[in-house]
Amino acid sequence: MTQGKPISEDYARGQRDGLRLALTALAAEEAKWAALLGESRSWRTNATREVRHKTLQIAQKRLETVLNRLSPRSAGAMDAELASALEKVGL
Repeated sequence: MTQGKPISEDYARGQRDGLRLALTALAAEEAKWAALLGESRSWRTNATREVRHKTLQIAQKRLETVLNRLSPRSAGAMDAELASALEKVGL
């Protein structure tokens, strides 16, 4: 809600689409860092990569939580587009 007015369904759908796009970008970035874990001979580089990887995982969980809060509550409201987008990113 913005200033006491309910948001339109188009606006809400746009928010959810934006969150799904962010989840997709985070999933790609997380996969990149997962592949690099433990690959360096430097312990400092490996530690930095582990921190980045964990940070991306936390960000994905937070976005997933927000997306779930913004999704319609009724049982049949989760449309096929949302389900397929979440499936693509492994959620």
